Amino acid sequence: MAKPRPVRKASPAPAWQMTVPCTRDRAEQVQEQADELFGAWPVPPAVIASEAEPDNPARWQIDIIFEGKPVEAQIKAILALLPKGARTTMTLTPVPETDWVTQSQAGLEPITAGPFHVRHDAAEPTRAGLTNFLIPASRAFGTGQHETTRGCLEMLARLAQSGHRFGNIADIGTGTGLLAFAARSLWPRAHILASDIDPVAVEVSAENAGRNGVPLGGGAGEVQLVAAPGVDHPLIQTIAPYDLVIANILAGPLIELAPGLAAQVAEGGSLILAGLLTEQADRVIAAYRRQGLRLAARIDNGEWPALHLRKRRRFGWRRPVHWRAEDFGEAPGYGSW
Repeated sequence: MAKPRPVRKASPAPAWQMTVPCTRDRAEQVQEQADELFGAWPVPPAVIASEAEPDNPARWQIDIIFEGKPVEAQIKAILALLPKGARTTMTLTPVPETDWVTQSQAGLEPITAGPFHVRHDAAEPTRAGLTNFLIPASRAFGTGQHETTRGCLEMLARLAQSGHRFGNIADIGTGTGLLAFAARSLWPRAHILASDIDPVAVEVSAENAGRNGVPLGGGAGEVQLVAAPGVDHPLIQTIAPYDLVIANILAGPLIELAPGLAAQVAEGGSLILAGLLTEQADRVIAAYRRQGLRLAARIDNGEWPALHLRKRRRFGWRRPVHWRAEDFGEAPGYGSW
């Protein structure tokens, strides 16, 4: 039977930008009143006031970003808020499509964390005596540059140095796949599952696996990739429990996912959490303490701690049960660093 042809989704209309020179007072006034002025529009535009020339209040401008090309009535409504003659100085142009994630990561310097050296350009030299990874600027977060990813790399190295041995590992919110690859380099015979809510991140992780010689699959020493929100996927739950789970996400989703994530960890197993700020750490730790995990270690990189928690062992007739989606739900919409 012939395979069905994929349905191509329509591309979103390109954004358009209106730029109008004006004074600082008028630019800031329009920006402050944007919600009131445009709140009733079906898709309100974004309004940005900025200096055209530093420290010159006569040379400011308003940039108004529309989803799609504005109609004449919308243009007139905005010009009515501005001084007469604004139409003659106004410019209205389409905004070029830009991969902001890739652009924000372009030009990153190589980083070293524990035994790992992460470079972002194939032309950059490797470091002798270290485990080298090539993770280019990409459509997914997790290049190793951010303190949260760096903290996770350091925590993984600390666990290996202290004699921890893991055979079943899950990286939830993998981003570029870097943390899963690092775990495999430390425990090369482990079964490793890496997931992300964003299918693009899963594609990027597969590409990075090829660049770094990481085999993909479900066997020992291989990384298995899956797209899933949190732990809401049959494969994640079937392979559980894991003796090591890594989740470099954000504080809010980490707290929401506490029951589901904790249920994936084997008794006596480890959980590495990151993506949270220092002032959020106590709330995250408390959420997982209620699920039977205790804080075992912590690494602070600036305002971004990485936490290592251990799950209590149970004795007697009580046995752990598999996590069920209907019990704990999911935390959609989170992203990884």
